[in-house]
Amino acid sequence: MTFNIIAKDPGSKARAGIITTDHGNIESPVFMPVGTQGSVKAVHQAELLDPIEAQIILGNTYHLYLRPGTDILKRAGGLHKFIAWDRPMLTDSGGYQVYSLKGMRKITEEGVKFQSHTDGSRHFFSPENVMDIQRIIGADIIMAFDECTPYPCEFKYARNSMHMTHRWLDRCFDRFEKTDPVYGYQQTLAPIVQGSTFPDLRLASAEYIAGKGAALNAIGGLSVGEPHEDMYSMTELVCGVLPENKPRYLMGVGLPENILESISLGIDMFDCVLPTRNARHGILYTKNGVMNMKNAKWQDDFSPIDNESQAPTSRIHTKAYLRHLFKVEEILAAQIATLHNLSFFTWLTREARKQIISGTFAGWKTEMVQKMTQRL
Repeated sequence: MTFNIIAKDPGSKARAGIITTDHGNIESPVFMPVGTQGSVKAVHQAELLDPIEAQIILGNTYHLYLRPGTDILKRAGGLHKFIAWDRPMLTDSGGYQVYSLKGMRKITEEGVKFQSHTDGSRHFFSPENVMDIQRIIGADIIMAFDECTPYPCEFKYARNSMHMTHRWLDRCFDRFEKTDPVYGYQQTLAPIVQGSTFPDLRLASAEYIAGKGAALNAIGGLSVGEPHEDMYSMTELVCGVLPENKPRYLMGVGLPENILESISLGIDMFDCVLPTRNARHGILYTKNGVMNMKNAKWQDDFSPIDNESQAPTSRIHTKAYLRHLFKVEEILAAQIATLHNLSFFTWLTREARKQIISGTFAGWKTEMVQKMTQRL
């Protein structure tokens, strides 16, 4: 995997680049729709191509390991072929999912023992077998196995967890370097910066991760409940240490305003379940603010959902119709809303890229954040 920076914004630390993988190029900044179980909820792969224009999507090691399982994925020829997606793909290591299984997992130096959330069966993840599983899944970019600390978190716990994540990272690289890709194309292993919201821990972790010389570096353990100001300060701190000539991936972020603010700090890649999850609850994001389509105010509004949307369904259907679909719990409501939100998120990062190349990102960002955070 390679990364070339083609433009920098003079008023911020934002940059536009091109990430090259064996499944194609990715123009950054980029938002990656989350396809946890081999499917981005409520949209078809054809819609991911048009109108959403997704350049890369995510899968999740924990969920895919449980269902359909590595045997089926290997016989299918990997996740790309299994779901008929020929563009780049990234898989999360499952560390965050295991972290969320509080009461159903035990973390030790060797790895994590956990119970499946589906049937209670017992399993074990180690840095080594997570690398093996991700080799079989076959994503272009695979994440190191780490522990995501909760927020708030005591300093001692965060420090011990960070050091264990670093030791796990060494084991991940050791296993990764001793194994070969399963399907004939190259994979990239990305390490993850941890350290909760403690500046000295974040600096130490960023320096350790930078020292691995990886082709891509990630920042984890944020967007887990901390104030946005803390998220931004930790991101800015870490970006000052991670190599400028490598893409930076801020995991699990976030709201449209979080994305733009983080781009201004030097982040290149984002993923989040918010546009799909909130769509299913009737929340739509637009250039002019946020709409709750379940509100009674839309019941007699026969204007298009969003005339400016790149999703045709948002230009064709009315707000009144979409509210009706949500009220009667039609599946089409989630489909229209998800298509709208994902189209908006991918438009947002593409437009940010254009503004960076034009040298006008900083001013545009300030204006957009003010508009997008309004409640309509």
